[in-house]
Amino acid sequence: MSDAPLAPLIASRIAADGPMTIAEYMAMCLWHPAHGYYATRDPLGRAGDFITAPEISQMFGELLGLALGQAWLDQGAPDAVVLAELGPGRGTLMADALRALRAVPGFLQAAEVHLVEASPVLRAAQARLVGEATWHEGVADLPDAPLFLIANEFFDALPIRQFQRDGTGWRERVVGLDGKALRIGLSDPLPVPALDERLAGTAEGQVVELAPALPAIAAEIGTRIAARGGAALIIDYGDWMSLGDTLQAVAGHAPADPLARPGEADLTAHVDFAALARAGRPARASRLTAQGRFLERLGIGARAAALAQGMSDPTRASHLAGYRRLTAAEEMGDLFKVMGLFPEGAPPPPGLDV
Repeated sequence: MSDAPLAPLIASRIAADGPMTIAEYMAMCLWHPAHGYYATRDPLGRAGDFITAPEISQMFGELLGLALGQAWLDQGAPDAVVLAELGPGRGTLMADALRALRAVPGFLQAAEVHLVEASPVLRAAQARLVGEATWHEGVADLPDAPLFLIANEFFDALPIRQFQRDGTGWRERVVGLDGKALRIGLSDPLPVPALDERLAGTAEGQVVELAPALPAIAAEIGTRIAARGGAALIIDYGDWMSLGDTLQAVAGHAPADPLARPGEADLTAHVDFAALARAGRPARASRLTAQGRFLERLGIGARAAALAQGMSDPTRASHLAGYRRLTAAEEMGDLFKVMGLFPEGAPPPPGLDV
């Protein structure tokens, strides 16, 4: 058995109650109060396990902030709005967005900053960069006002359930014990009404994933935006529709076995953007757009060139490498996608179309 502190607790639960769903396993690994991955550490940066777009370049947060600022102007510059981020990491993105939003007259005077973050470790890091923020446990706790929201690599961390096609039905992939080791197995056949429509587009043995928490979160965002105005920018890796086993673990900036050391690696899965768009109604959803194309439409090329003029090597080389990493198809440019939510009658956020 793994020597990770969480491993025997998971094994004991399985021994007592039987195999657990992938979602239950992910939730324990990520959020166990004493040994959960996010509950106990800052996973970001070179000293952590992975690096996100805001940590690669200031341009990412700047351009997302300006896109929301323009969306605010396009909707008549309403007073008393909520500027929110889900899963803000260290607060780098929001800090960069706020700096850029100084260039949008009136926005910062109208906006209150709200961060949705459950990790006490990351809340402390965010407070050092975004001291004026108010923190919340969930989207439902945000104030009732026009909502301008960013969710960068938030939905990929939501626990998922996995279902494997079996004839005209499904078996659930579950975490059980093989001796003392954790292993993936299959449940008995079971009905999954939420997947009835997927039978026509899947083959025997293929896996479809559902994130149980996603519909309620997306519905809360979409309902608020449709009723009060605002816009959401959702950036993550995934595709229009889930297909295949996308559960993955990262530790020390390298792929890891999701079952090897529970609680000591980041666990994520690809985002089903069709499910997001569906749950976000009655807000409208933009067309899904590759991150590189989105950032180029927002003018990242010109911004990169302007910043580079004041730099000397090796700072310039590092800066341009960051620009390439964010936009190039073989880097993050095609892997990550962007979708916007916005009210009926308003244009989509800049960089996106319908």
